[in-house]
Amino acid sequence: MSQSVPPSGNPFAPGSTPGPQGVPTPPPARGNVGLGIAAGLVAAVVGALAYGALMRAMAKEDGSYTELGIVALVVGALVGFALGKVGGAHPVLPILGVPFALAGVFLGQLFGYALMISWWAELQNQSLSVVDIFTSEFGNLLDAWKEETSAISLLFFAIAGYEGFAITRKVAAR
Repeated sequence: MSQSVPPSGNPFAPGSTPGPQGVPTPPPARGNVGLGIAAGLVAAVVGALAYGALMRAMAKEDGSYTELGIVALVVGALVGFALGKVGGAHPVLPILGVPFALAGVFLGQLFGYALMISWWAELQNQSLSVVDIFTSEFGNLLDAWKEETSAISLLFFAIAGYEGFAITRKVAAR
């Protein structure tokens, strides 16, 4: 049994009947603010984990490390993309992109420091897990973060926040 296809080639155009495959696939979920917020939070956590892992990968056995500021930009872009793509063009989402991106970068740096401290303790035959650092040694972790934070780090925080805002707006406009 054959079915006629309209001249436009679209079997779902007005006046045509769907083919044997059934119903067309629904468009991707967009414009759902709650789902967009959830996607932005997940993106911030994923970005934080990746940031921390990269910091640990760049650490050296002598106690030094290399911090790549570009990673903060990537975290902001990831958060902005998730918010805009899933949440759509709701006006609150770009505003939420700023604190989500900042939180992703901050948590990523804390996680990176915790991973490095744990590794350096292991090199000295001491046992200090990342969980211990985040629970019983959190004050010391924050002190270490404050001591290591420089003006350039704060600049990358600002740029990550801007990326979270701007990319959310740009992606949502498409």
